[in-house]
Amino acid sequence: MAKCHRSNVNSLVLDQQHPAKNTTAGNLRLSASSFRRIIFDAVSCGGTSRHRQCHRDEDENDVSSTASKASLAPDCHKEKRQVREEKSEKRLTNLLNVAVNETETESKKKEETSTELKQVVMELRGDDSTKRRMAAARVRSLTKENSDARSTLAILGAIPPLVGMLDSEEFHSQIDSLYALLNLGIGNEANKAAIVKVGAVHKMVKLIESPCVVADSFVSEAIVANFLGLSALDSNKSIVGSSGAIPFLIRTLKNLDNSSKSSFQVKQDALKALYNLSINHTNISFILETDLVLFLINSIGDMEVSERILSILSNLVSTPEGRKAISAVRGSIIVLIDVLNWTDSPECQERVSYILMIMAHKAYADRQAMIEAGIVSSLLELTLLGTALAQKRASRILECLRIDKGKQVSGSCGGGGNLGSTVSAPICGASSSSFVKMDGGGKEYLMDELNMMSEEKKAVNQLVQQSLQNNMMKIVKRANLRQDFVHWERFASLTSSSTSKSLPF
Repeated sequence: MAKCHRSNVNSLVLDQQHPAKNTTAGNLRLSASSFRRIIFDAVSCGGTSRHRQCHRDEDENDVSSTASKASLAPDCHKEKRQVREEKSEKRLTNLLNVAVNETETESKKKEETSTELKQVVMELRGDDSTKRRMAAARVRSLTKENSDARSTLAILGAIPPLVGMLDSEEFHSQIDSLYALLNLGIGNEANKAAIVKVGAVHKMVKLIESPCVVADSFVSEAIVANFLGLSALDSNKSIVGSSGAIPFLIRTLKNLDNSSKSSFQVKQDALKALYNLSINHTNISFILETDLVLFLINSIGDMEVSERILSILSNLVSTPEGRKAISAVRGSIIVLIDVLNWTDSPECQERVSYILMIMAHKAYADRQAMIEAGIVSSLLELTLLGTALAQKRASRILECLRIDKGKQVSGSCGGGGNLGSTVSAPICGASSSSFVKMDGGGKEYLMDELNMMSEEKKAVNQLVQQSLQNNMMKIVKRANLRQDFVHWERFASLTSSSTSKSLPF
C-alpha cells in the first residue's frame, strides 16, 4: 500500500509537469499552498497505511501467540491434574498408614492390658498371700478411673477372691481388698450386685465386730465407703440394712473427730449411706431401734450436714413410726420451726417444710405443738419470701392449722345449742356478727375471740402491707417518679382491710 501511494505522488508531479510544455509559464506554476496540500495528503496517506500495517502485524503476532497458548493449555491442565492426583494419593496413603499404625498400637495395648488383667486374676486366686495382696493393690489402681477394667476384671472372676481376702488377719490385705471392691463397684451396678451376692456385706460386718478393727479408723473408713457404694443399688438396700450396717454407721457418726478432713468425708459418706438405706421402708424399723433420730435432731444447726440430716428425716416422716419417733424427741418441733427462718438455705427450708407438712397433716398433737411454738409467723413469712415449693408447702400447713382451728370454734359453739350456720376459722376474715346466734331459751352466745382480729390476721395484714409497699417502691423507681409520689399513709389505709386471701396460696 505504501508503494502504491508513492507512485501516485510521482505520477501526480509528472502530470503537473507534463502540461508545462504546452502552456504558458503562468499556467505551469502551482501555488505554494496547493503544492503543500498535495504533499501533505500523500504523506498522510502513506503514514496511515504504514501504521495500519504495523497494527495488522501485531494482531497477527497476537493471534499466533494466542493460538500457540491455546495449543499448550490442555497439556498444562493435564500436568496440574496429575500433580493434584499424586498429592491426594500421597495424603490418602499417609492417612491409611497412620490409621493402620493406630489400630495396631491399640490392639497391642488391648492385648497387653488383657494379659495383665488375666495375670492379676491368676495371682488373686493363688496361694501366695504376698502376691494376692499385691494383686489386690494392682486391681485397686487399675479400676480407679478405668470403667473397662472394672467390667473385664469382674468377667475374669476377680470379685470372689477379693471378697475372700476380707477374712485375712493382715491389715494391708484388708485395706487393699476393701478399696479394690469399692473401685470395682463405681458406676457399675452389675459389679455391685455381684459383690453383695458373694457375701461381701456380711464379711464386712464381721470384720467390723473384730476387736482389732474397731480401733482402726482406716478399715472403718473403707467399710463406710463400701456401704455407701453398695447401698446406692435398690436391690442391695434391704440386704445392707438388715446386715447390721446401720448401727455401725451411727456409731461411726458419733465417734468421729470433727477436726480432721478425713472425718468430715467419713461423716458425709455415713450420712449418705443412711439416706440411701432410709429410702427402703423395711430399713426404717432398724433405724428406729437406734437413737439416730435424737442424734440427727441435735445435729441440726451444722450447715455442713443439716441438709443431709433433713433428707433422712424426710424419709423417716413418711411412716407412722418415723413421725412418732420425731415427735417424741423433746423440742424437735421448735428445732424444725427454726429452720424455716434459714433464708440463706432454701434447700433446708424446702425439706423442713415437707417434714412439718406431713406431721401437721397426720397428727393433731403435732399441730397443737406447732401453734404453741409460734409456727404461724414463720409460715406467713415463708409464703411471701420462700421458694415456690416452700411457699406451697407452707400454705398447706397453714390450711391444716386453719381447718383445725375452725373445728375447735365449731365445737365450742355447738356445745351450748344448735347453731344456724357453720363456723369457720377467724383467719378467713368472716364477720364476727354472723357467729352471734340465739338458742331456744333466748340465751345469746357472744364469742369475744371472734370479735377481735386474730393475731394471725394481724400478721398477715402487716406482711401484705409491707410487700405491697415494697412493690410500689419498685414501680416508682422503674417509672422514674419522685419518691414522695405515693403517700404511704393513704396507701396503708387502702390495704388495711386485706385478708389472707391476698397471699399466694
